[in-house]
Amino acid sequence: MRKQEVVVKRSRQEKLAALRQHNRVPVLVVGGGINGISTFRELALQGIPVVLIEKDDWCQAASGALSRMIHGGLRYLETGEFDLVKESVQERDRLLKNAPHYVSPLRTTVPIDSWGGGLINASKRFLRLGEKPTRRGALLIKTGLALYDLYTRQQGSMPRHRLNNTAETRARWPGFAVWVKYSATWYDAWIKAPERLGVELVLDTEQSHAGALALNYVSLVASDGERVTLRDNLTNTLFTLEPHVVVNATGAWIDHLNQQLAPADPRRLIGGTKGSHLIIDSPALLAELRDEMVYYENQDGRVCIMFPWYGKVLVGSTDIRVDDPENIACTPEEQRYILESLHFIFPHINVSAEDVVYTFSGIRPLPASDTEISGRITRNHSLVYFPPDASHDFSILNLVGGKWTTFRRFGEQAADRVLKLLGEKRRRSTVNMAIGGGRNFPCHERLPIWIRELSDKYQLAEPRVAQLVDRYGTRAELLLRLIAAEEEQPLQHHADYSDTELRWLIHEEQVFMLEDLLLRRTALGISGQLTPPLMAEIAHLMAQELAWSEACRQQQLEMTLSRLARLHGVSGLRLACQSQPAGVLHVG
Repeated sequence: MRKQEVVVKRSRQEKLAALRQHNRVPVLVVGGGINGISTFRELALQGIPVVLIEKDDWCQAASGALSRMIHGGLRYLETGEFDLVKESVQERDRLLKNAPHYVSPLRTTVPIDSWGGGLINASKRFLRLGEKPTRRGALLIKTGLALYDLYTRQQGSMPRHRLNNTAETRARWPGFAVWVKYSATWYDAWIKAPERLGVELVLDTEQSHAGALALNYVSLVASDGERVTLRDNLTNTLFTLEPHVVVNATGAWIDHLNQQLAPADPRRLIGGTKGSHLIIDSPALLAELRDEMVYYENQDGRVCIMFPWYGKVLVGSTDIRVDDPENIACTPEEQRYILESLHFIFPHINVSAEDVVYTFSGIRPLPASDTEISGRITRNHSLVYFPPDASHDFSILNLVGGKWTTFRRFGEQAADRVLKLLGEKRRRSTVNMAIGGGRNFPCHERLPIWIRELSDKYQLAEPRVAQLVDRYGTRAELLLRLIAAEEEQPLQHHADYSDTELRWLIHEEQVFMLEDLLLRRTALGISGQLTPPLMAEIAHLMAQELAWSEACRQQQLEMTLSRLARLHGVSGLRLACQSQPAGVLHVG
C-alpha cells in the first residue's frame, strides 16, 4: 500500500509565493467550475504538480447555476445518445455513493395528457428528420422509462418506474390541471449544495498532493506564446507561469480565452445557451409537491422542472441562445414564461412575480451548433486539442460541453489525455473515492445513532449537531471540535448560524468576498433568507476575520447588494438597506 503523503495546508500568500518561485508548471487548469476542478483533482491524484486558477470564486458561474438535478438524462434517449445516458446513470449512482451528504434520490413524476401523443415527432427527432419539440404521450414516455430502467437496473440502486392511470394520478396529484390524464413516476437524484461540493473537491485535492495549488480570484490576462501572465484579482499584482499544458476549462468563455492563448486558431468551439431558474415562496405549491419533483412539458413541448428547495420551490428552466457569457441574468420575459408554465400544471395555485425570492441564470457550455432548436444540441462532452504551433509553445486541451452529473468522468478523460501528453501513467482511480463530508458518512439507518454519539461527545444539543451534519457531512466533526473548544454564539439576525461556524467557513474554505459566504458556502442567498441586518452582521464578522477597513467593508456590502439586484432579482434588499438606521447596518 502506497504511503500517504502528509500535506500541510497553505495560505493564499504561501501558494502565490510558491508559484512566483517556481514559475514552470507541467499543467495549468484555467476555470474553477466543476469540470476544471474535476480535472485538477484527477491530475493531482496521479502525482502531477498542477495549478488551478479561477477568475472569480469556485463554481460561481454555470457550475453554480444548475437545476440542482443529478440525473441520468432520460430525454437523451429520444435523440439516440444511449452512451451518454449509460454514462450519466453510472455517474449519478457514483455520486449517490461518494457524496451522500449532498446527493440524494429524488422521486420524480411527469404529468401526461394522452396515450399515444408525440410518437411521430419523436421518431423524426430520433432519425434526425425533425427538430421541433412536441408533447409526449404515455406510450412514448413508458417506452423511454423502460429503456431507462435497463440502464438503472445495471447499477442496482433505484426502483423501477411506474405508469399511473387517471385515478391513481388524481389520488396523488389532485391539483394537476384537468388535461392531465396519466402520470409516470421514477427516481433520479438531486444535489442540495453543488457549490459546496466543488469547494470540497478543491480542498480534498490540495490535501492529496503538495504540488497541487488552487487559487480563486486569479485571472489569465495575457500570453506571449511561451508564458502566460496571471493577475491576482484581490491585489491586482501580476506574475507569469510557463506551462507545458494549458487545460481550458472556462466553459462559456473557452473561445474568449483561446483568442489569447491560440490567436492563430479561428475555431469556434462553444455555442452556449442560457438557463434561468426561479426560487419561489409558495406554501401552497410546496404542500402540493411534498418531497417530489414534477418534470413537466410546457405548452410548447419544452421540458421544465419544479421541486422543493430549502422550504421554497425551485422552478426552471429556459433554454436561450446567447453569445456574451458576462452578467447573465433572468429576464422579465423568462420569469413570465416560467410562471406561466406553473399555472399550466397547477392552475388553481396562484403564483405571482411577488412570490419570487431569488433568480439565477447560467450558460450551458454546449458545443457550437447551427441548429435552430437549442434542445437539439448534444449535452455530451468532448475534448478538443490544440497542439503547439507558431503562436504558442504549450499544448491546449479544451473541455467542451459536459454537465454536472458526469463531471468525474469528464475530468478523468481530460486527465488521461494530459497524462499522455506528459508521458505519465494513471496511478489512482476516483470511481469509488468519497468526496469531502461524504467520507465515512453513515447509512440512513445509522445516521441518527451517529448524531446522538456526536452530541454526547461534544456536549452539544442533537438538533444543532444534526443541522451541522446536514450542512457539512462528516466534516462537521472538525467544526464540532472547534465549537467544543470555544463556545459559539448564534448570529443576532439568524440563530441557525453562529459566529464560530462562519469563522470556520472563512478560514477553511477560501472565502475572500462577502458574496462567497452568502451565496456559495451557505444557502442563505438562494433560499431567500437574506435581510439587510443579517448581511451587515456577516460583513462585520468578515471584516474582523480578514482585516478589512471600514471602507472595504462598505464596498463589499454595496457590491453584494448590487449583484444580488442585478443578477438574482433581489432588489428589495438595497431599498431596505437605504431605509435602515446607520446603527443597524454598522453592527458592533
